[in-house]
Amino acid sequence: MPQFADKMANAKPSAVVKVSEKVQELKKQGRNIISFSIGVPNFLPANHVYEAAHKAIDGDSGAYLPGRGSEELVDAFVKRMHEKGLDYKANEVAAAVGGKQALFNILMAVLNEGDEVLIPAPYWTSYPDMVTIHGGTPVFLNCPSTQDYKLKPEQIAKAITPKTKVFMFNNPSNPTGMVYTKDEIKAIGDELEKHDIWIISDDIYDRMIFDGETFHHFLHTNPALRDRMICVQSISKNYGMPGWRVGMVAAEEPLIKKLLTLNSTSITNINNVSMAAAAAAFGGDQTFSDEAVKTFTAKRDMVMKALANIPNLECPMPKGAFYAFPDVSAYYGKSHDGVVINDDIALCTQLLEKKGLALVPGSAFGEARGARISYACPTDQLEKGLALFTEFFAEMREQNKMAS
Repeated sequence: MPQFADKMANAKPSAVVKVSEKVQELKKQGRNIISFSIGVPNFLPANHVYEAAHKAIDGDSGAYLPGRGSEELVDAFVKRMHEKGLDYKANEVAAAVGGKQALFNILMAVLNEGDEVLIPAPYWTSYPDMVTIHGGTPVFLNCPSTQDYKLKPEQIAKAITPKTKVFMFNNPSNPTGMVYTKDEIKAIGDELEKHDIWIISDDIYDRMIFDGETFHHFLHTNPALRDRMICVQSISKNYGMPGWRVGMVAAEEPLIKKLLTLNSTSITNINNVSMAAAAAAFGGDQTFSDEAVKTFTAKRDMVMKALANIPNLECPMPKGAFYAFPDVSAYYGKSHDGVVINDDIALCTQLLEKKGLALVPGSAFGEARGARISYACPTDQLEKGLALFTEFFAEMREQNKMAS
């Protein structure tokens, strides 16, 4: 057999997908598994989204469509960006097959071999793999639970080198659920203004914010960054539509032209039904999305109440998305039912095998002291899973005679 491309050595399957596949395998074997693993919002869009999709099917011409996205989609997205105080025009927008392909194509468009990409950790699992596939070098900025999993501007200053090309930023954060305040965004933005690098702002959870907090963007606090800012959006999380695969990018026109070239040589365009549904999601009544935020807030509170009752376990309060990321490292070196728990992988494996509860090990996100809980599952499953989680750590404390 001929050899594969060298870059494929850097390509790894998503750790989250691997856990999800393991869950499905165990379910097929008859195991009753509760999954806190995959980030599926677990709510469906409103009827006006489906009506738009049906209308697109009925009026389908079978023709190729614009790689930028239909006029209806672009207009709806631009309108939504304007409502958030982000002033972009139609020629500064490009569609993609989900936020993931948007990020992949952006990195393809801006990275040369050996370029460095600054990535705060914990990070979304695909960031470093995308960077290395395109010949870049991930540089991780470690943000532990002791600093609420948030980046400090001095970390950027310390990490910048002549090879630095890109800074990747996700707010609200997957996997931690952290939301940056206006002052925190301004401080980081002030540091970024000193450096001529691309800024990828992954904003796909920007509507999923709790407790009356507000989404703050670098372009709100530091408009001088606009010429190097790349905003990434998606219908997956905010609108409960991950399977529809529509991502959007807003940036200055020269970068958008590069992305449209990549679209023209790869996907040509996303499908018309998804375009119509996405346009309805972005441009229509937002009530169904707002109601989801209320639901997630209540689920977040359930999670944090359970975690607060587990001694020696630390978890900064998530203010957005639908994840919690407890630091479980106080239990490393202890045993459970005769199995020594030396790290996050051993802990999550034991939870899955003994309790039928699936979490993603924190090392998949660059922070091995933690584990990610996705609380987007149905409420009854969340309650049962939290009971099993609490029971597991109670057994560890009892078996290891740990002080409570």
